[in-house]
Amino acid sequence: MDDRPVRTEIDTRLETLRATHRALDERIAQLAAQGSCDELELQRLKKRKLALKDRIMHLESARIPDIIA
Repeated sequence: MDDRPVRTEIDTRLETLRATHRALDERIAQLAAQGSCDELELQRLKKRKLALKDRIMHLESARIPDIIA
Protein backbone atom coordinates (compact mmCIF):
# COMPACT_ATOMS: atom_id res chain seq x y z
CA MET A 1 0.00 0.00 0.00
CA ASP A 2 1.39 3.40 -1.01
CA ASP A 3 1.20 6.15 1.65
CA ARG A 4 2.61 8.90 -0.56
CA PRO A 5 -0.70 10.62 -1.48
CA VAL A 6 -1.76 10.65 2.16
CA ARG A 7 1.60 11.99 3.31
CA THR A 8 1.53 14.68 0.66
CA GLU A 9 -1.94 15.73 1.80
CA ILE A 10 -0.81 15.80 5.43
CA ASP A 11 2.34 17.75 4.53
CA THR A 12 0.29 20.31 2.62
CA ARG A 13 -2.12 20.70 5.53
CA LEU A 14 0.80 21.04 7.94
CA GLU A 15 2.33 23.79 5.80
CA THR A 16 -0.95 25.70 5.80
CA LEU A 17 -1.41 25.34 9.55
CA ARG A 18 2.17 26.40 10.26
CA ALA A 19 1.78 29.49 8.07
CA THR A 20 -1.43 30.42 9.88
CA HIS A 21 0.29 29.82 13.23
CA ARG A 22 3.17 32.14 12.23
CA ALA A 23 0.73 34.82 11.06
CA LEU A 24 -1.12 34.66 14.38
CA ASP A 25 2.16 34.87 16.25
CA GLU A 26 3.11 38.00 14.30
CA ARG A 27 -0.32 39.56 14.92
CA ILE A 28 -0.10 38.82 18.64
CA ALA A 29 3.36 40.41 18.80
CA GLN A 30 2.10 43.41 16.87
CA LEU A 31 -0.85 43.91 19.22
CA ALA A 32 1.33 43.47 22.31
CA ALA A 33 3.82 46.03 20.98
CA GLN A 34 1.05 48.61 20.55
CA GLY A 35 0.44 48.57 24.27
CA SER A 36 -3.14 49.78 24.00
CA CYS A 37 -4.52 46.59 22.50
CA ASP A 38 -7.83 44.90 23.10
CA GLU A 39 -7.08 42.27 25.76
CA LEU A 40 -10.07 40.16 24.69
CA GLU A 41 -8.88 40.04 21.09
CA LEU A 42 -5.37 39.18 22.26
CA GLN A 43 -6.72 36.35 24.41
CA ARG A 44 -8.79 34.98 21.52
CA LEU A 45 -5.80 35.05 19.17
CA LYS A 46 -3.64 33.23 21.71
CA LYS A 47 -6.33 30.59 22.19
CA ARG A 48 -6.64 30.12 18.43
CA LYS A 49 -2.85 29.85 18.12
CA LEU A 50 -2.80 27.15 20.80
CA ALA A 51 -5.56 25.22 19.00
CA LEU A 52 -3.53 25.40 15.78
CA LYS A 53 -0.48 24.10 17.62
CA ASP A 54 -2.53 21.14 18.89
CA ARG A 55 -3.71 20.35 15.34
CA ILE A 56 -0.16 20.58 14.05
CA MET A 57 1.06 18.18 16.74
CA HIS A 58 -1.78 15.77 15.93
CA LEU A 59 -0.97 15.78 12.20
CA GLU A 60 2.74 15.36 12.87
CA SER A 61 2.02 12.30 14.99
CA ALA A 62 -0.24 10.95 12.22
CA ARG A 63 2.76 11.02 9.86
CA ILE A 64 4.64 8.54 12.07
CA PRO A 65 3.75 4.97 11.05
CA ASP A 66 2.46 2.58 13.68
CA ILE A 67 5.00 -0.01 14.71
CA ILE A 68 3.68 -3.40 15.69
CA ALA A 69 5.73 -4.75 18.55
